[in-house]
Amino acid sequence: MNKTQVVIIGAGPSGLLLARLLERADVSTIVLELHTRAHVEARIRAGVLEQGTVDLLHEAGVDTRLLRDGLRQEGFGLAFDGRMHRIDVEALTGKSVTVYGQTEVQKDLADAHLASGGVVHYSVEQVEFADLEGAKARVTFLQNGSRHEITCDFVAGCDGFHGVSRQAIPIDKCLYHERVYPFGWLGILVDRPPVADELVYANHARGFALCSMRSRTRSRYYIQCTPEDKVEQWSDDRFWGELRARIPQELAERLITGASVEKSIAPLRSFVCEPMRFGRLFLVGDAAHIVPPTGAKGLNLAASDVGILQRALIRYYKTNDADSLGAYSDAALSRVWKATRFSWWLTSLMHKFSDDSFAHRLQLAELDYISRSPAASKVVAENYVGLDLA
Repeated sequence: MNKTQVVIIGAGPSGLLLARLLERADVSTIVLELHTRAHVEARIRAGVLEQGTVDLLHEAGVDTRLLRDGLRQEGFGLAFDGRMHRIDVEALTGKSVTVYGQTEVQKDLADAHLASGGVVHYSVEQVEFADLEGAKARVTFLQNGSRHEITCDFVAGCDGFHGVSRQAIPIDKCLYHERVYPFGWLGILVDRPPVADELVYANHARGFALCSMRSRTRSRYYIQCTPEDKVEQWSDDRFWGELRARIPQELAERLITGASVEKSIAPLRSFVCEPMRFGRLFLVGDAAHIVPPTGAKGLNLAASDVGILQRALIRYYKTNDADSLGAYSDAALSRVWKATRFSWWLTSLMHKFSDDSFAHRLQLAELDYISRSPAASKVVAENYVGLDLA
């Protein structure tokens, strides 16, 4: 039987970030991951980091490549009605965001954690919990045909929406809130320079589009599609033609196309589980909440959960003060709901929900108002760069 202070379920960015921060504070951890390391590092995810996330990566000692290769962005564009409006987030908030792919964050965290002697068990199966409301929690799992058991003080569920952690909470002990959107995002990755220096969100009568990037030579583009669409239905040529139709002409004329490196469709939903704690189990990131990718809040919300939880755990082990642990769920949910609201609002503003011309004209009116009102632009900017922790 193994013993540790905190067992972390999931070796994605939130799990490894929490492990790094706790280990640097001399709190022992063991990380369990269902998949192989190669599988986890191959997942294509978000790439826009709020300053709070960058600060946590610095605190974890894994920001060397981020500072060297990350693209600091002082604003972003809203395209609508054939024109562009730039939200100058730096001028409006004094903050910025950084473009640095989640795959790179994942590699940085894994390399640093393993180099420091951190324990990660990959390719585990049948993870189960016991005594979550007892004096000590127990976590059992299967690896290479053998059953293992770990006794711990706390469990951090960082294993995503489909993981085992949230499912371990009795259904009568939590409340689910969900909204499923009637469309998805078809995204491609291409080794070509981005069409713009900053992200551009486009509202168009044909549907939403997003021009993003991962580096100065790798671009990420998205278009709104139906839930029934299949990747196989979308050739690269068809995608590029549709993207050009949805973005302003000035962008379409300088778009550099190429063969896609990756192509996928992501459904959009909002989901929140509350509370985010059951006994000795704490939910973190996608295990507790999902937001549409509009506004890039997913990874940043997970990082803010990590920031709140790691401070509470360190305080508990340093001073035996459990008050912060008791306050974790409320503190995390305060920020989660604000970010969920912003993602819902931006999704509602930028996407086509129907052929209702009235609804589309209302969207254009609101976008025009934002473009003409410094106060409205500031509200957008404050939410985009990330609200302070509760």
